[in-house]
Amino acid sequence: MSRTYFGTDGIRGTVGQVPITPDFILRLGHAVGRVLKRTERRPTVLIGKDTRISGYMLESALEAGFASAGVDVLLSGPLPTPGVAYLTRALRLDLGVVISASHNPFGDNGIKFFSARGEKLPDEWERDVEAALAEAPSWVDSAGLGKARRLSDAQGRYIEFCKSTFGNDLSLKGLKVVVDAAHGAAYQVAPDVFHELGADVVSIGCSPDGYNINDHVGATSPGALVEAVRQHGADYGVALDGDADRLQLVDRHGRLYNGDELLYVMVCDRLAQQQSVPGVVGTLMTNMAVELALQARGLEFVRAKVGDRYVLEELTARGWQLGGEGSGHLLALDKHTTGDGIVSALQVLQATIRSERSLSQLLDGVTLFPQTLINVRLQPGQDWKRNAALAREQEAVTAELHQRGRVLIRPSGTEPLLRVMVEAEEEGLARRCAERLAETVRAG
Repeated sequence: MSRTYFGTDGIRGTVGQVPITPDFILRLGHAVGRVLKRTERRPTVLIGKDTRISGYMLESALEAGFASAGVDVLLSGPLPTPGVAYLTRALRLDLGVVISASHNPFGDNGIKFFSARGEKLPDEWERDVEAALAEAPSWVDSAGLGKARRLSDAQGRYIEFCKSTFGNDLSLKGLKVVVDAAHGAAYQVAPDVFHELGADVVSIGCSPDGYNINDHVGATSPGALVEAVRQHGADYGVALDGDADRLQLVDRHGRLYNGDELLYVMVCDRLAQQQSVPGVVGTLMTNMAVELALQARGLEFVRAKVGDRYVLEELTARGWQLGGEGSGHLLALDKHTTGDGIVSALQVLQATIRSERSLSQLLDGVTLFPQTLINVRLQPGQDWKRNAALAREQEAVTAELHQRGRVLIRPSGTEPLLRVMVEAEEEGLARRCAERLAETVRAG
């Protein structure tokens, strides 16, 4: 059974359009509640959210939906997605729910879920929920209705958790850090974490008004962070996205480091501490330079589908701990069950403090390969997988790259586009090869 509403990261869309409407979200809460009650007589769920104006409406609809199925609700208010995952596990709750559209603009919103263990739920669970959505509701009577209450000090509890992932013998004293929370869920949390660990903190993107989330700030618009680091003479800048599960980091020179590079630094820190790192998981988009650098250190590297949930699935299946995406979704399963921008930043800063080396020094010799990405519009009925000429051209390009580059051809999940990406040590070679492949698609 294919999923109708769930995508790669929960349910997301434009507010006021199905499925992000109050009537659907009420039905969703009711359906999820009914699925939970198959295994728990009186489930309790935690609902957290980011700072979008629509969060109030969706929170109320979800609360009503859960209550109508006989499920109790705890409300945390604005809290990062990984904070909801942590508290769900720490408080022994049955489900964590996040109202957020992550890095999208304020006019979008979404719902995603975490299991009792603080992990993203599998496709099978989402199919069960969609099946329950298709059934007629089964409202409980007054005596069976769920109750709702506010969870006191949710932010304080999560702050203490984040700090606990940083070395007990280490401090951020002497460092000036700019923290950009994207006017999102971490605006009351992230500055305090770094301050309480000793850093001199400059906050930007920490004044949400319901409409300015991710608006020219945060991990998806790091220019504001780069400028602030330079303006304040800071040592580092940390940028999160709207729900704070994604990280971008800037050094004192205004150099921006992406998730692939930060993952490599985290791995090297574990190795320097003589910790076991049997392997690392990236995605189809992970830069090949990082893959080769990890292999040079004797580590196995595996690529998962794009999406942090697929990185997590691969890590779990292999019993590994470290993985991530270039977008800044990083996983350190020895620290948390899900991607956490604040925790990831602390892991990277910890590496620089322990080694007494800068980020650029830790990445010496690891130069990201240039990538050329061309989107080719597919004609109606065009079957690119059966294009023999494209297969031959791809084989020729792969041979030309001599294992020092790669080709990735994949369809868009939302548009009739074929994404043609070539990565090579030399930018001109990547561009020429990508153009050859794109032209072959167009001719087919």
